[in-house]
Amino acid sequence: MGQDAYLIIDVGTGNVRVAVVEPSGTVLGVARADMPYERDEAYPESIYFDPDHLWQLIVGLAKTALADSGTVQIRAITATSQREGIVAIGKAGQSLIGMPNIDHRGREWEDSIADKNRVYQLAGRYPTSLFSALKLVGLRERRKALWSETATFLSISDWVQYQLSGTARYEHSQASETLLYDVAAKQWSAELCGFFDLDTDLLPPLQGAGTVLGPVLPGMGAELGIPSDAQVVVGGADTQLAIRSLQPSVDDVVIVSGTTTPIIKLVDQYLTDEQQRTWTNRHIDETGFILETNAGVTGLNYQRLKAIFYPNESYEVIETELAGTDHSNCVAALGSLLADEKTPLIRGGFLFNTPVSHQLTRADFVRATLWDMACSIYENYRSLCAVTPHTESYVWTCGGGMQSRTLRQYLANLTQKTVRIRNTYQQASVVGGAFLCNDALGISGMAPVTEDEVQPEEPERFQQLYEAWKKTRNVFKTMQ
Repeated sequence: MGQDAYLIIDVGTGNVRVAVVEPSGTVLGVARADMPYERDEAYPESIYFDPDHLWQLIVGLAKTALADSGTVQIRAITATSQREGIVAIGKAGQSLIGMPNIDHRGREWEDSIADKNRVYQLAGRYPTSLFSALKLVGLRERRKALWSETATFLSISDWVQYQLSGTARYEHSQASETLLYDVAAKQWSAELCGFFDLDTDLLPPLQGAGTVLGPVLPGMGAELGIPSDAQVVVGGADTQLAIRSLQPSVDDVVIVSGTTTPIIKLVDQYLTDEQQRTWTNRHIDETGFILETNAGVTGLNYQRLKAIFYPNESYEVIETELAGTDHSNCVAALGSLLADEKTPLIRGGFLFNTPVSHQLTRADFVRATLWDMACSIYENYRSLCAVTPHTESYVWTCGGGMQSRTLRQYLANLTQKTVRIRNTYQQASVVGGAFLCNDALGISGMAPVTEDEVQPEEPERFQQLYEAWKKTRNVFKTMQ
């Protein structure tokens, strides 16, 4: 029979992975591949994916992960994914086109929104082409043949679950990212649909995370070699599932370092920001919310620079070499987002003294990148605290970027908070999916443990370095 396990499908911005996970959160096997994007030439700033191609990729990864995990009994399957990304579904139930979070086909129509303040009040975020509604508007305005076939749409994680179960539902944390969902009321909004001239008939039924959609379709179960009674469980947005893996409390702050870096606070009421800097989302429980600022593609910057400077080395090698450098050799500003800035930094780079010093090493560039990440996160943390104060003595962190203890130390030094990680932090969204499956199947008692705590150091020195970083960022802002 084998040990009980879950199959967790995670479709991120940069890659897709499928993991086999025990109810305890132990990852038995994982397979991953890059997301297969294509450019849509009908728009200035648009990329898409072929859903059928992605689905075949997911099935192949699932088979690999299962083969690498030994003898297991899959009890449940769930999915998580990048937020804002959607798949258009046709009148015959077919998958038409995938529009990821980084697809900006709707940017040309941002200024057509009649009352952006009202949209912010209801949807909890300032309306931009990042969000799903404007992707649909762009599809309608310029891909008319596809639009005429479109009957509904799903978040990417809900689409995965639709492929597995045959049931189309939209989960609440994902619905928060559409601009068509009243976050406080926890329901679709006809008023918001009106701002985009979208028919409410497009909207699928809502269903809560951690509930059961039904058994896996027989053909899919047979193809994957999993039991016919394995249950398909509603997952949710990747940030929310990562948070779930930590099991934080209301009023805790969590920093999730993935492709982007959300800085969130768990709150028990609907809060918005008078300056409209924050997003307010539904959490994956029944009543909770998360208030968010986001430092942008900080994690992606780190991944790409690691590929340049340390293509074959582990993160441990980087940390060892960082110990031999200091902050005097190089400073960076690499295009992160700051909640208090109206326009993003679109040109960035490294500053160092000339002529190039013989002491300048690859570790200096990585250190500068990590410091840029930390300062950007800190700026957004301060904006979050301006909306709702953070009185706890610690912050939680998770995600692949937090493998760097240097980054965690920088965050501790800037925030003057203890920075904590759980033993689930590296595969946070996947483990969060396993805990949701536990909820759905009535399995209790599984809890993560705190793996490490980093204490703040040298506040005066790091405030000086922070001021130097701000000056560097301002240099690059003059070059926009």
